[in-house]
Order: sequence, then structure tokens, then C-alpha cells
Amino acid sequence: MSIRNNAMSYKRISVAILFILGTSAALCQLNSNTASVALKATLGESLTVAATPSAVAIPLVSGGVATGTSPVAITTTWVLSASRTTVTLVGYFASATVALTDGAATPDNIPASEVLGQMTTGTPTSFTAFTQTAPLGTAGAGLTLFTQGLSAANRTANRTDNLSLEINLASQPQLPAGSYTGTLNIQAQAL
Repeated sequence: MSIRNNAMSYKRISVAILFILGTSAALCQLNSNTASVALKATLGESLTVAATPSAVAIPLVSGGVATGTSPVAITTTWVLSASRTTVTLVGYFASATVALTDGAATPDNIPASEVLGQMTTGTPTSFTAFTQTAPLGTAGAGLTLFTQGLSAANRTANRTDNLSLEINLASQPQLPAGSYTGTLNIQAQAL
């Protein structure tokens, strides 16, 4: 009886092995549903301006022209959408009549018309007074430094330009000795 039971056991095992081997792999496989994840990635627009140095000394010449001790390196960086067509860089003063002042109780002032800028890689390739009504800033106290057209090739880009500054006191020879200070604002705009 034990030989017979062993033979039966072997037979059952053999049948089970043949059944397992004969069963298709698909019957042994179990797949889940498919989950979906919607992706949304956004790259926001940006437009920045950096200027170095942050201060320029201009040793004034009574009745003459004085040049700044160093040019201002202006780096304009942008990442813009396809709807933008231009980037414009502007320099401007808060007032057309007071670009620089000595700050005295009865102040002596240097108007924006006597401050000149030159950027050979931009719009004013020769020294030009800050007398424009630029797209940004104060009317009659600005100067467009460059206008850059945009295309698919430069919607993400940067450029560095050197702005040289002068103060021409030819029309103001009576300006008294003193220390005159003012702030030139530099700003970019994308349209």
C-alpha cells in the first residue's frame, strides 16, 4: 500500500507540475488600473537690471564738461513670453530741474538737461542729455539707453552695456563750489 500511495503521490505531483507549466502566464498575472497625473509647469516672466558700480564720481569743471570716473556696466536679463516684442532700457531722474543738488537750505541744483549719457552699444552713441520723455520715469528727465527687438532666438537673454556719464556746466558757469548728489534710476520695460 505504501508503494501504491507513493506512486499516487508522484502521479498527483506530476499532474500538478504539468498543470502549472501548461497554464498560460496571463492566467498568473494580475494588472491594476492605470492612474493618470496631469502635469503643469510654469516658467514665469522676469526682467531684471543690475548696475555696477552703484556710485560714480564726477569731478565738476566750472563752466565746462566733466566726465564720470568710470562707466556704469548695466546688465539687463530677461525671460519673456512669445507675446513680447521689445525690451527697452531707460535712465531717468526724478525731476527735470533737479538731477543733482547741494542740499543747502537754498539749494543750488544741476538740472537733468546738463547730465549726459552715452552707451555706444545702445541708442545714444554720442553724449545725449537726459531730457527725453522716456517710456518710464519723469517727463523731460529721461534717456532711452537701448531698445532690443525680440524674436524666438532671444526671448531668454541678457546683455551688458557700458553707460558713460558727463555733466556739462557750460550754461551754468555761476554754480558755486560744493558737493552735488543725485540718483540716476535705470529701469527696463518689456512690451
